[in-house]
Amino acid sequence: MFKKELRKKYKDLRQSLSSSKIEEKSLEISNHLLQLNIWDKTYYHLFLSIEEQKEIDTEFILHVLHGKDKEIVVSKSDFTSLEMTHYLLTDNTKFKKNKYNILEPLYGLEVPVAKIDVIFVPLLAFDIKGNRVGYGKGFYDKFLAKCKPETVKIGLSFFEAEEKIEDVSENDIQLNYCVTPNNIFTF
Repeated sequence: MFKKELRKKYKDLRQSLSSSKIEEKSLEISNHLLQLNIWDKTYYHLFLSIEEQKEIDTEFILHVLHGKDKEIVVSKSDFTSLEMTHYLLTDNTKFKKNKYNILEPLYGLEVPVAKIDVIFVPLLAFDIKGNRVGYGKGFYDKFLAKCKPETVKIGLSFFEAEEKIEDVSENDIQLNYCVTPNNIFTF
């Protein structure tokens, strides 16, 4: 399938999920993450869920990261440049929703991309080769392209892999893993 078709298919599938199903599946994904060999790193980038888009509830992952005493990095999006700025999450971090209902830090200590060791990547769909489909703005492709080669990229999905995304471009950055409620895919 092509990205445009996959976006529609998976947005529709997500909209059909109840709040309790989202919570259940999000917890299962979080528990699967504990099996990955990633917990010796320091800086972990985590997206904050857009509730209205019925995204994975990353609150469970946040608790795991806090429990393991990791440095957590969150982002703020610039919709003019389609770039993200990354900030260290602290007890003093204040948030505000932007016009797309994305919870973003108002200010904070900026973290250079080169410091980030692990990135939990939002997506709508992915394939068995580790290609992903996001919302289509390219924020994460730009961000991932700037990361050091050893940065671990982990997609999080309520749904299983597609066989193939037909229109993968050379700018698309592949995932190292994708974690679903039922599986851990390694690429």
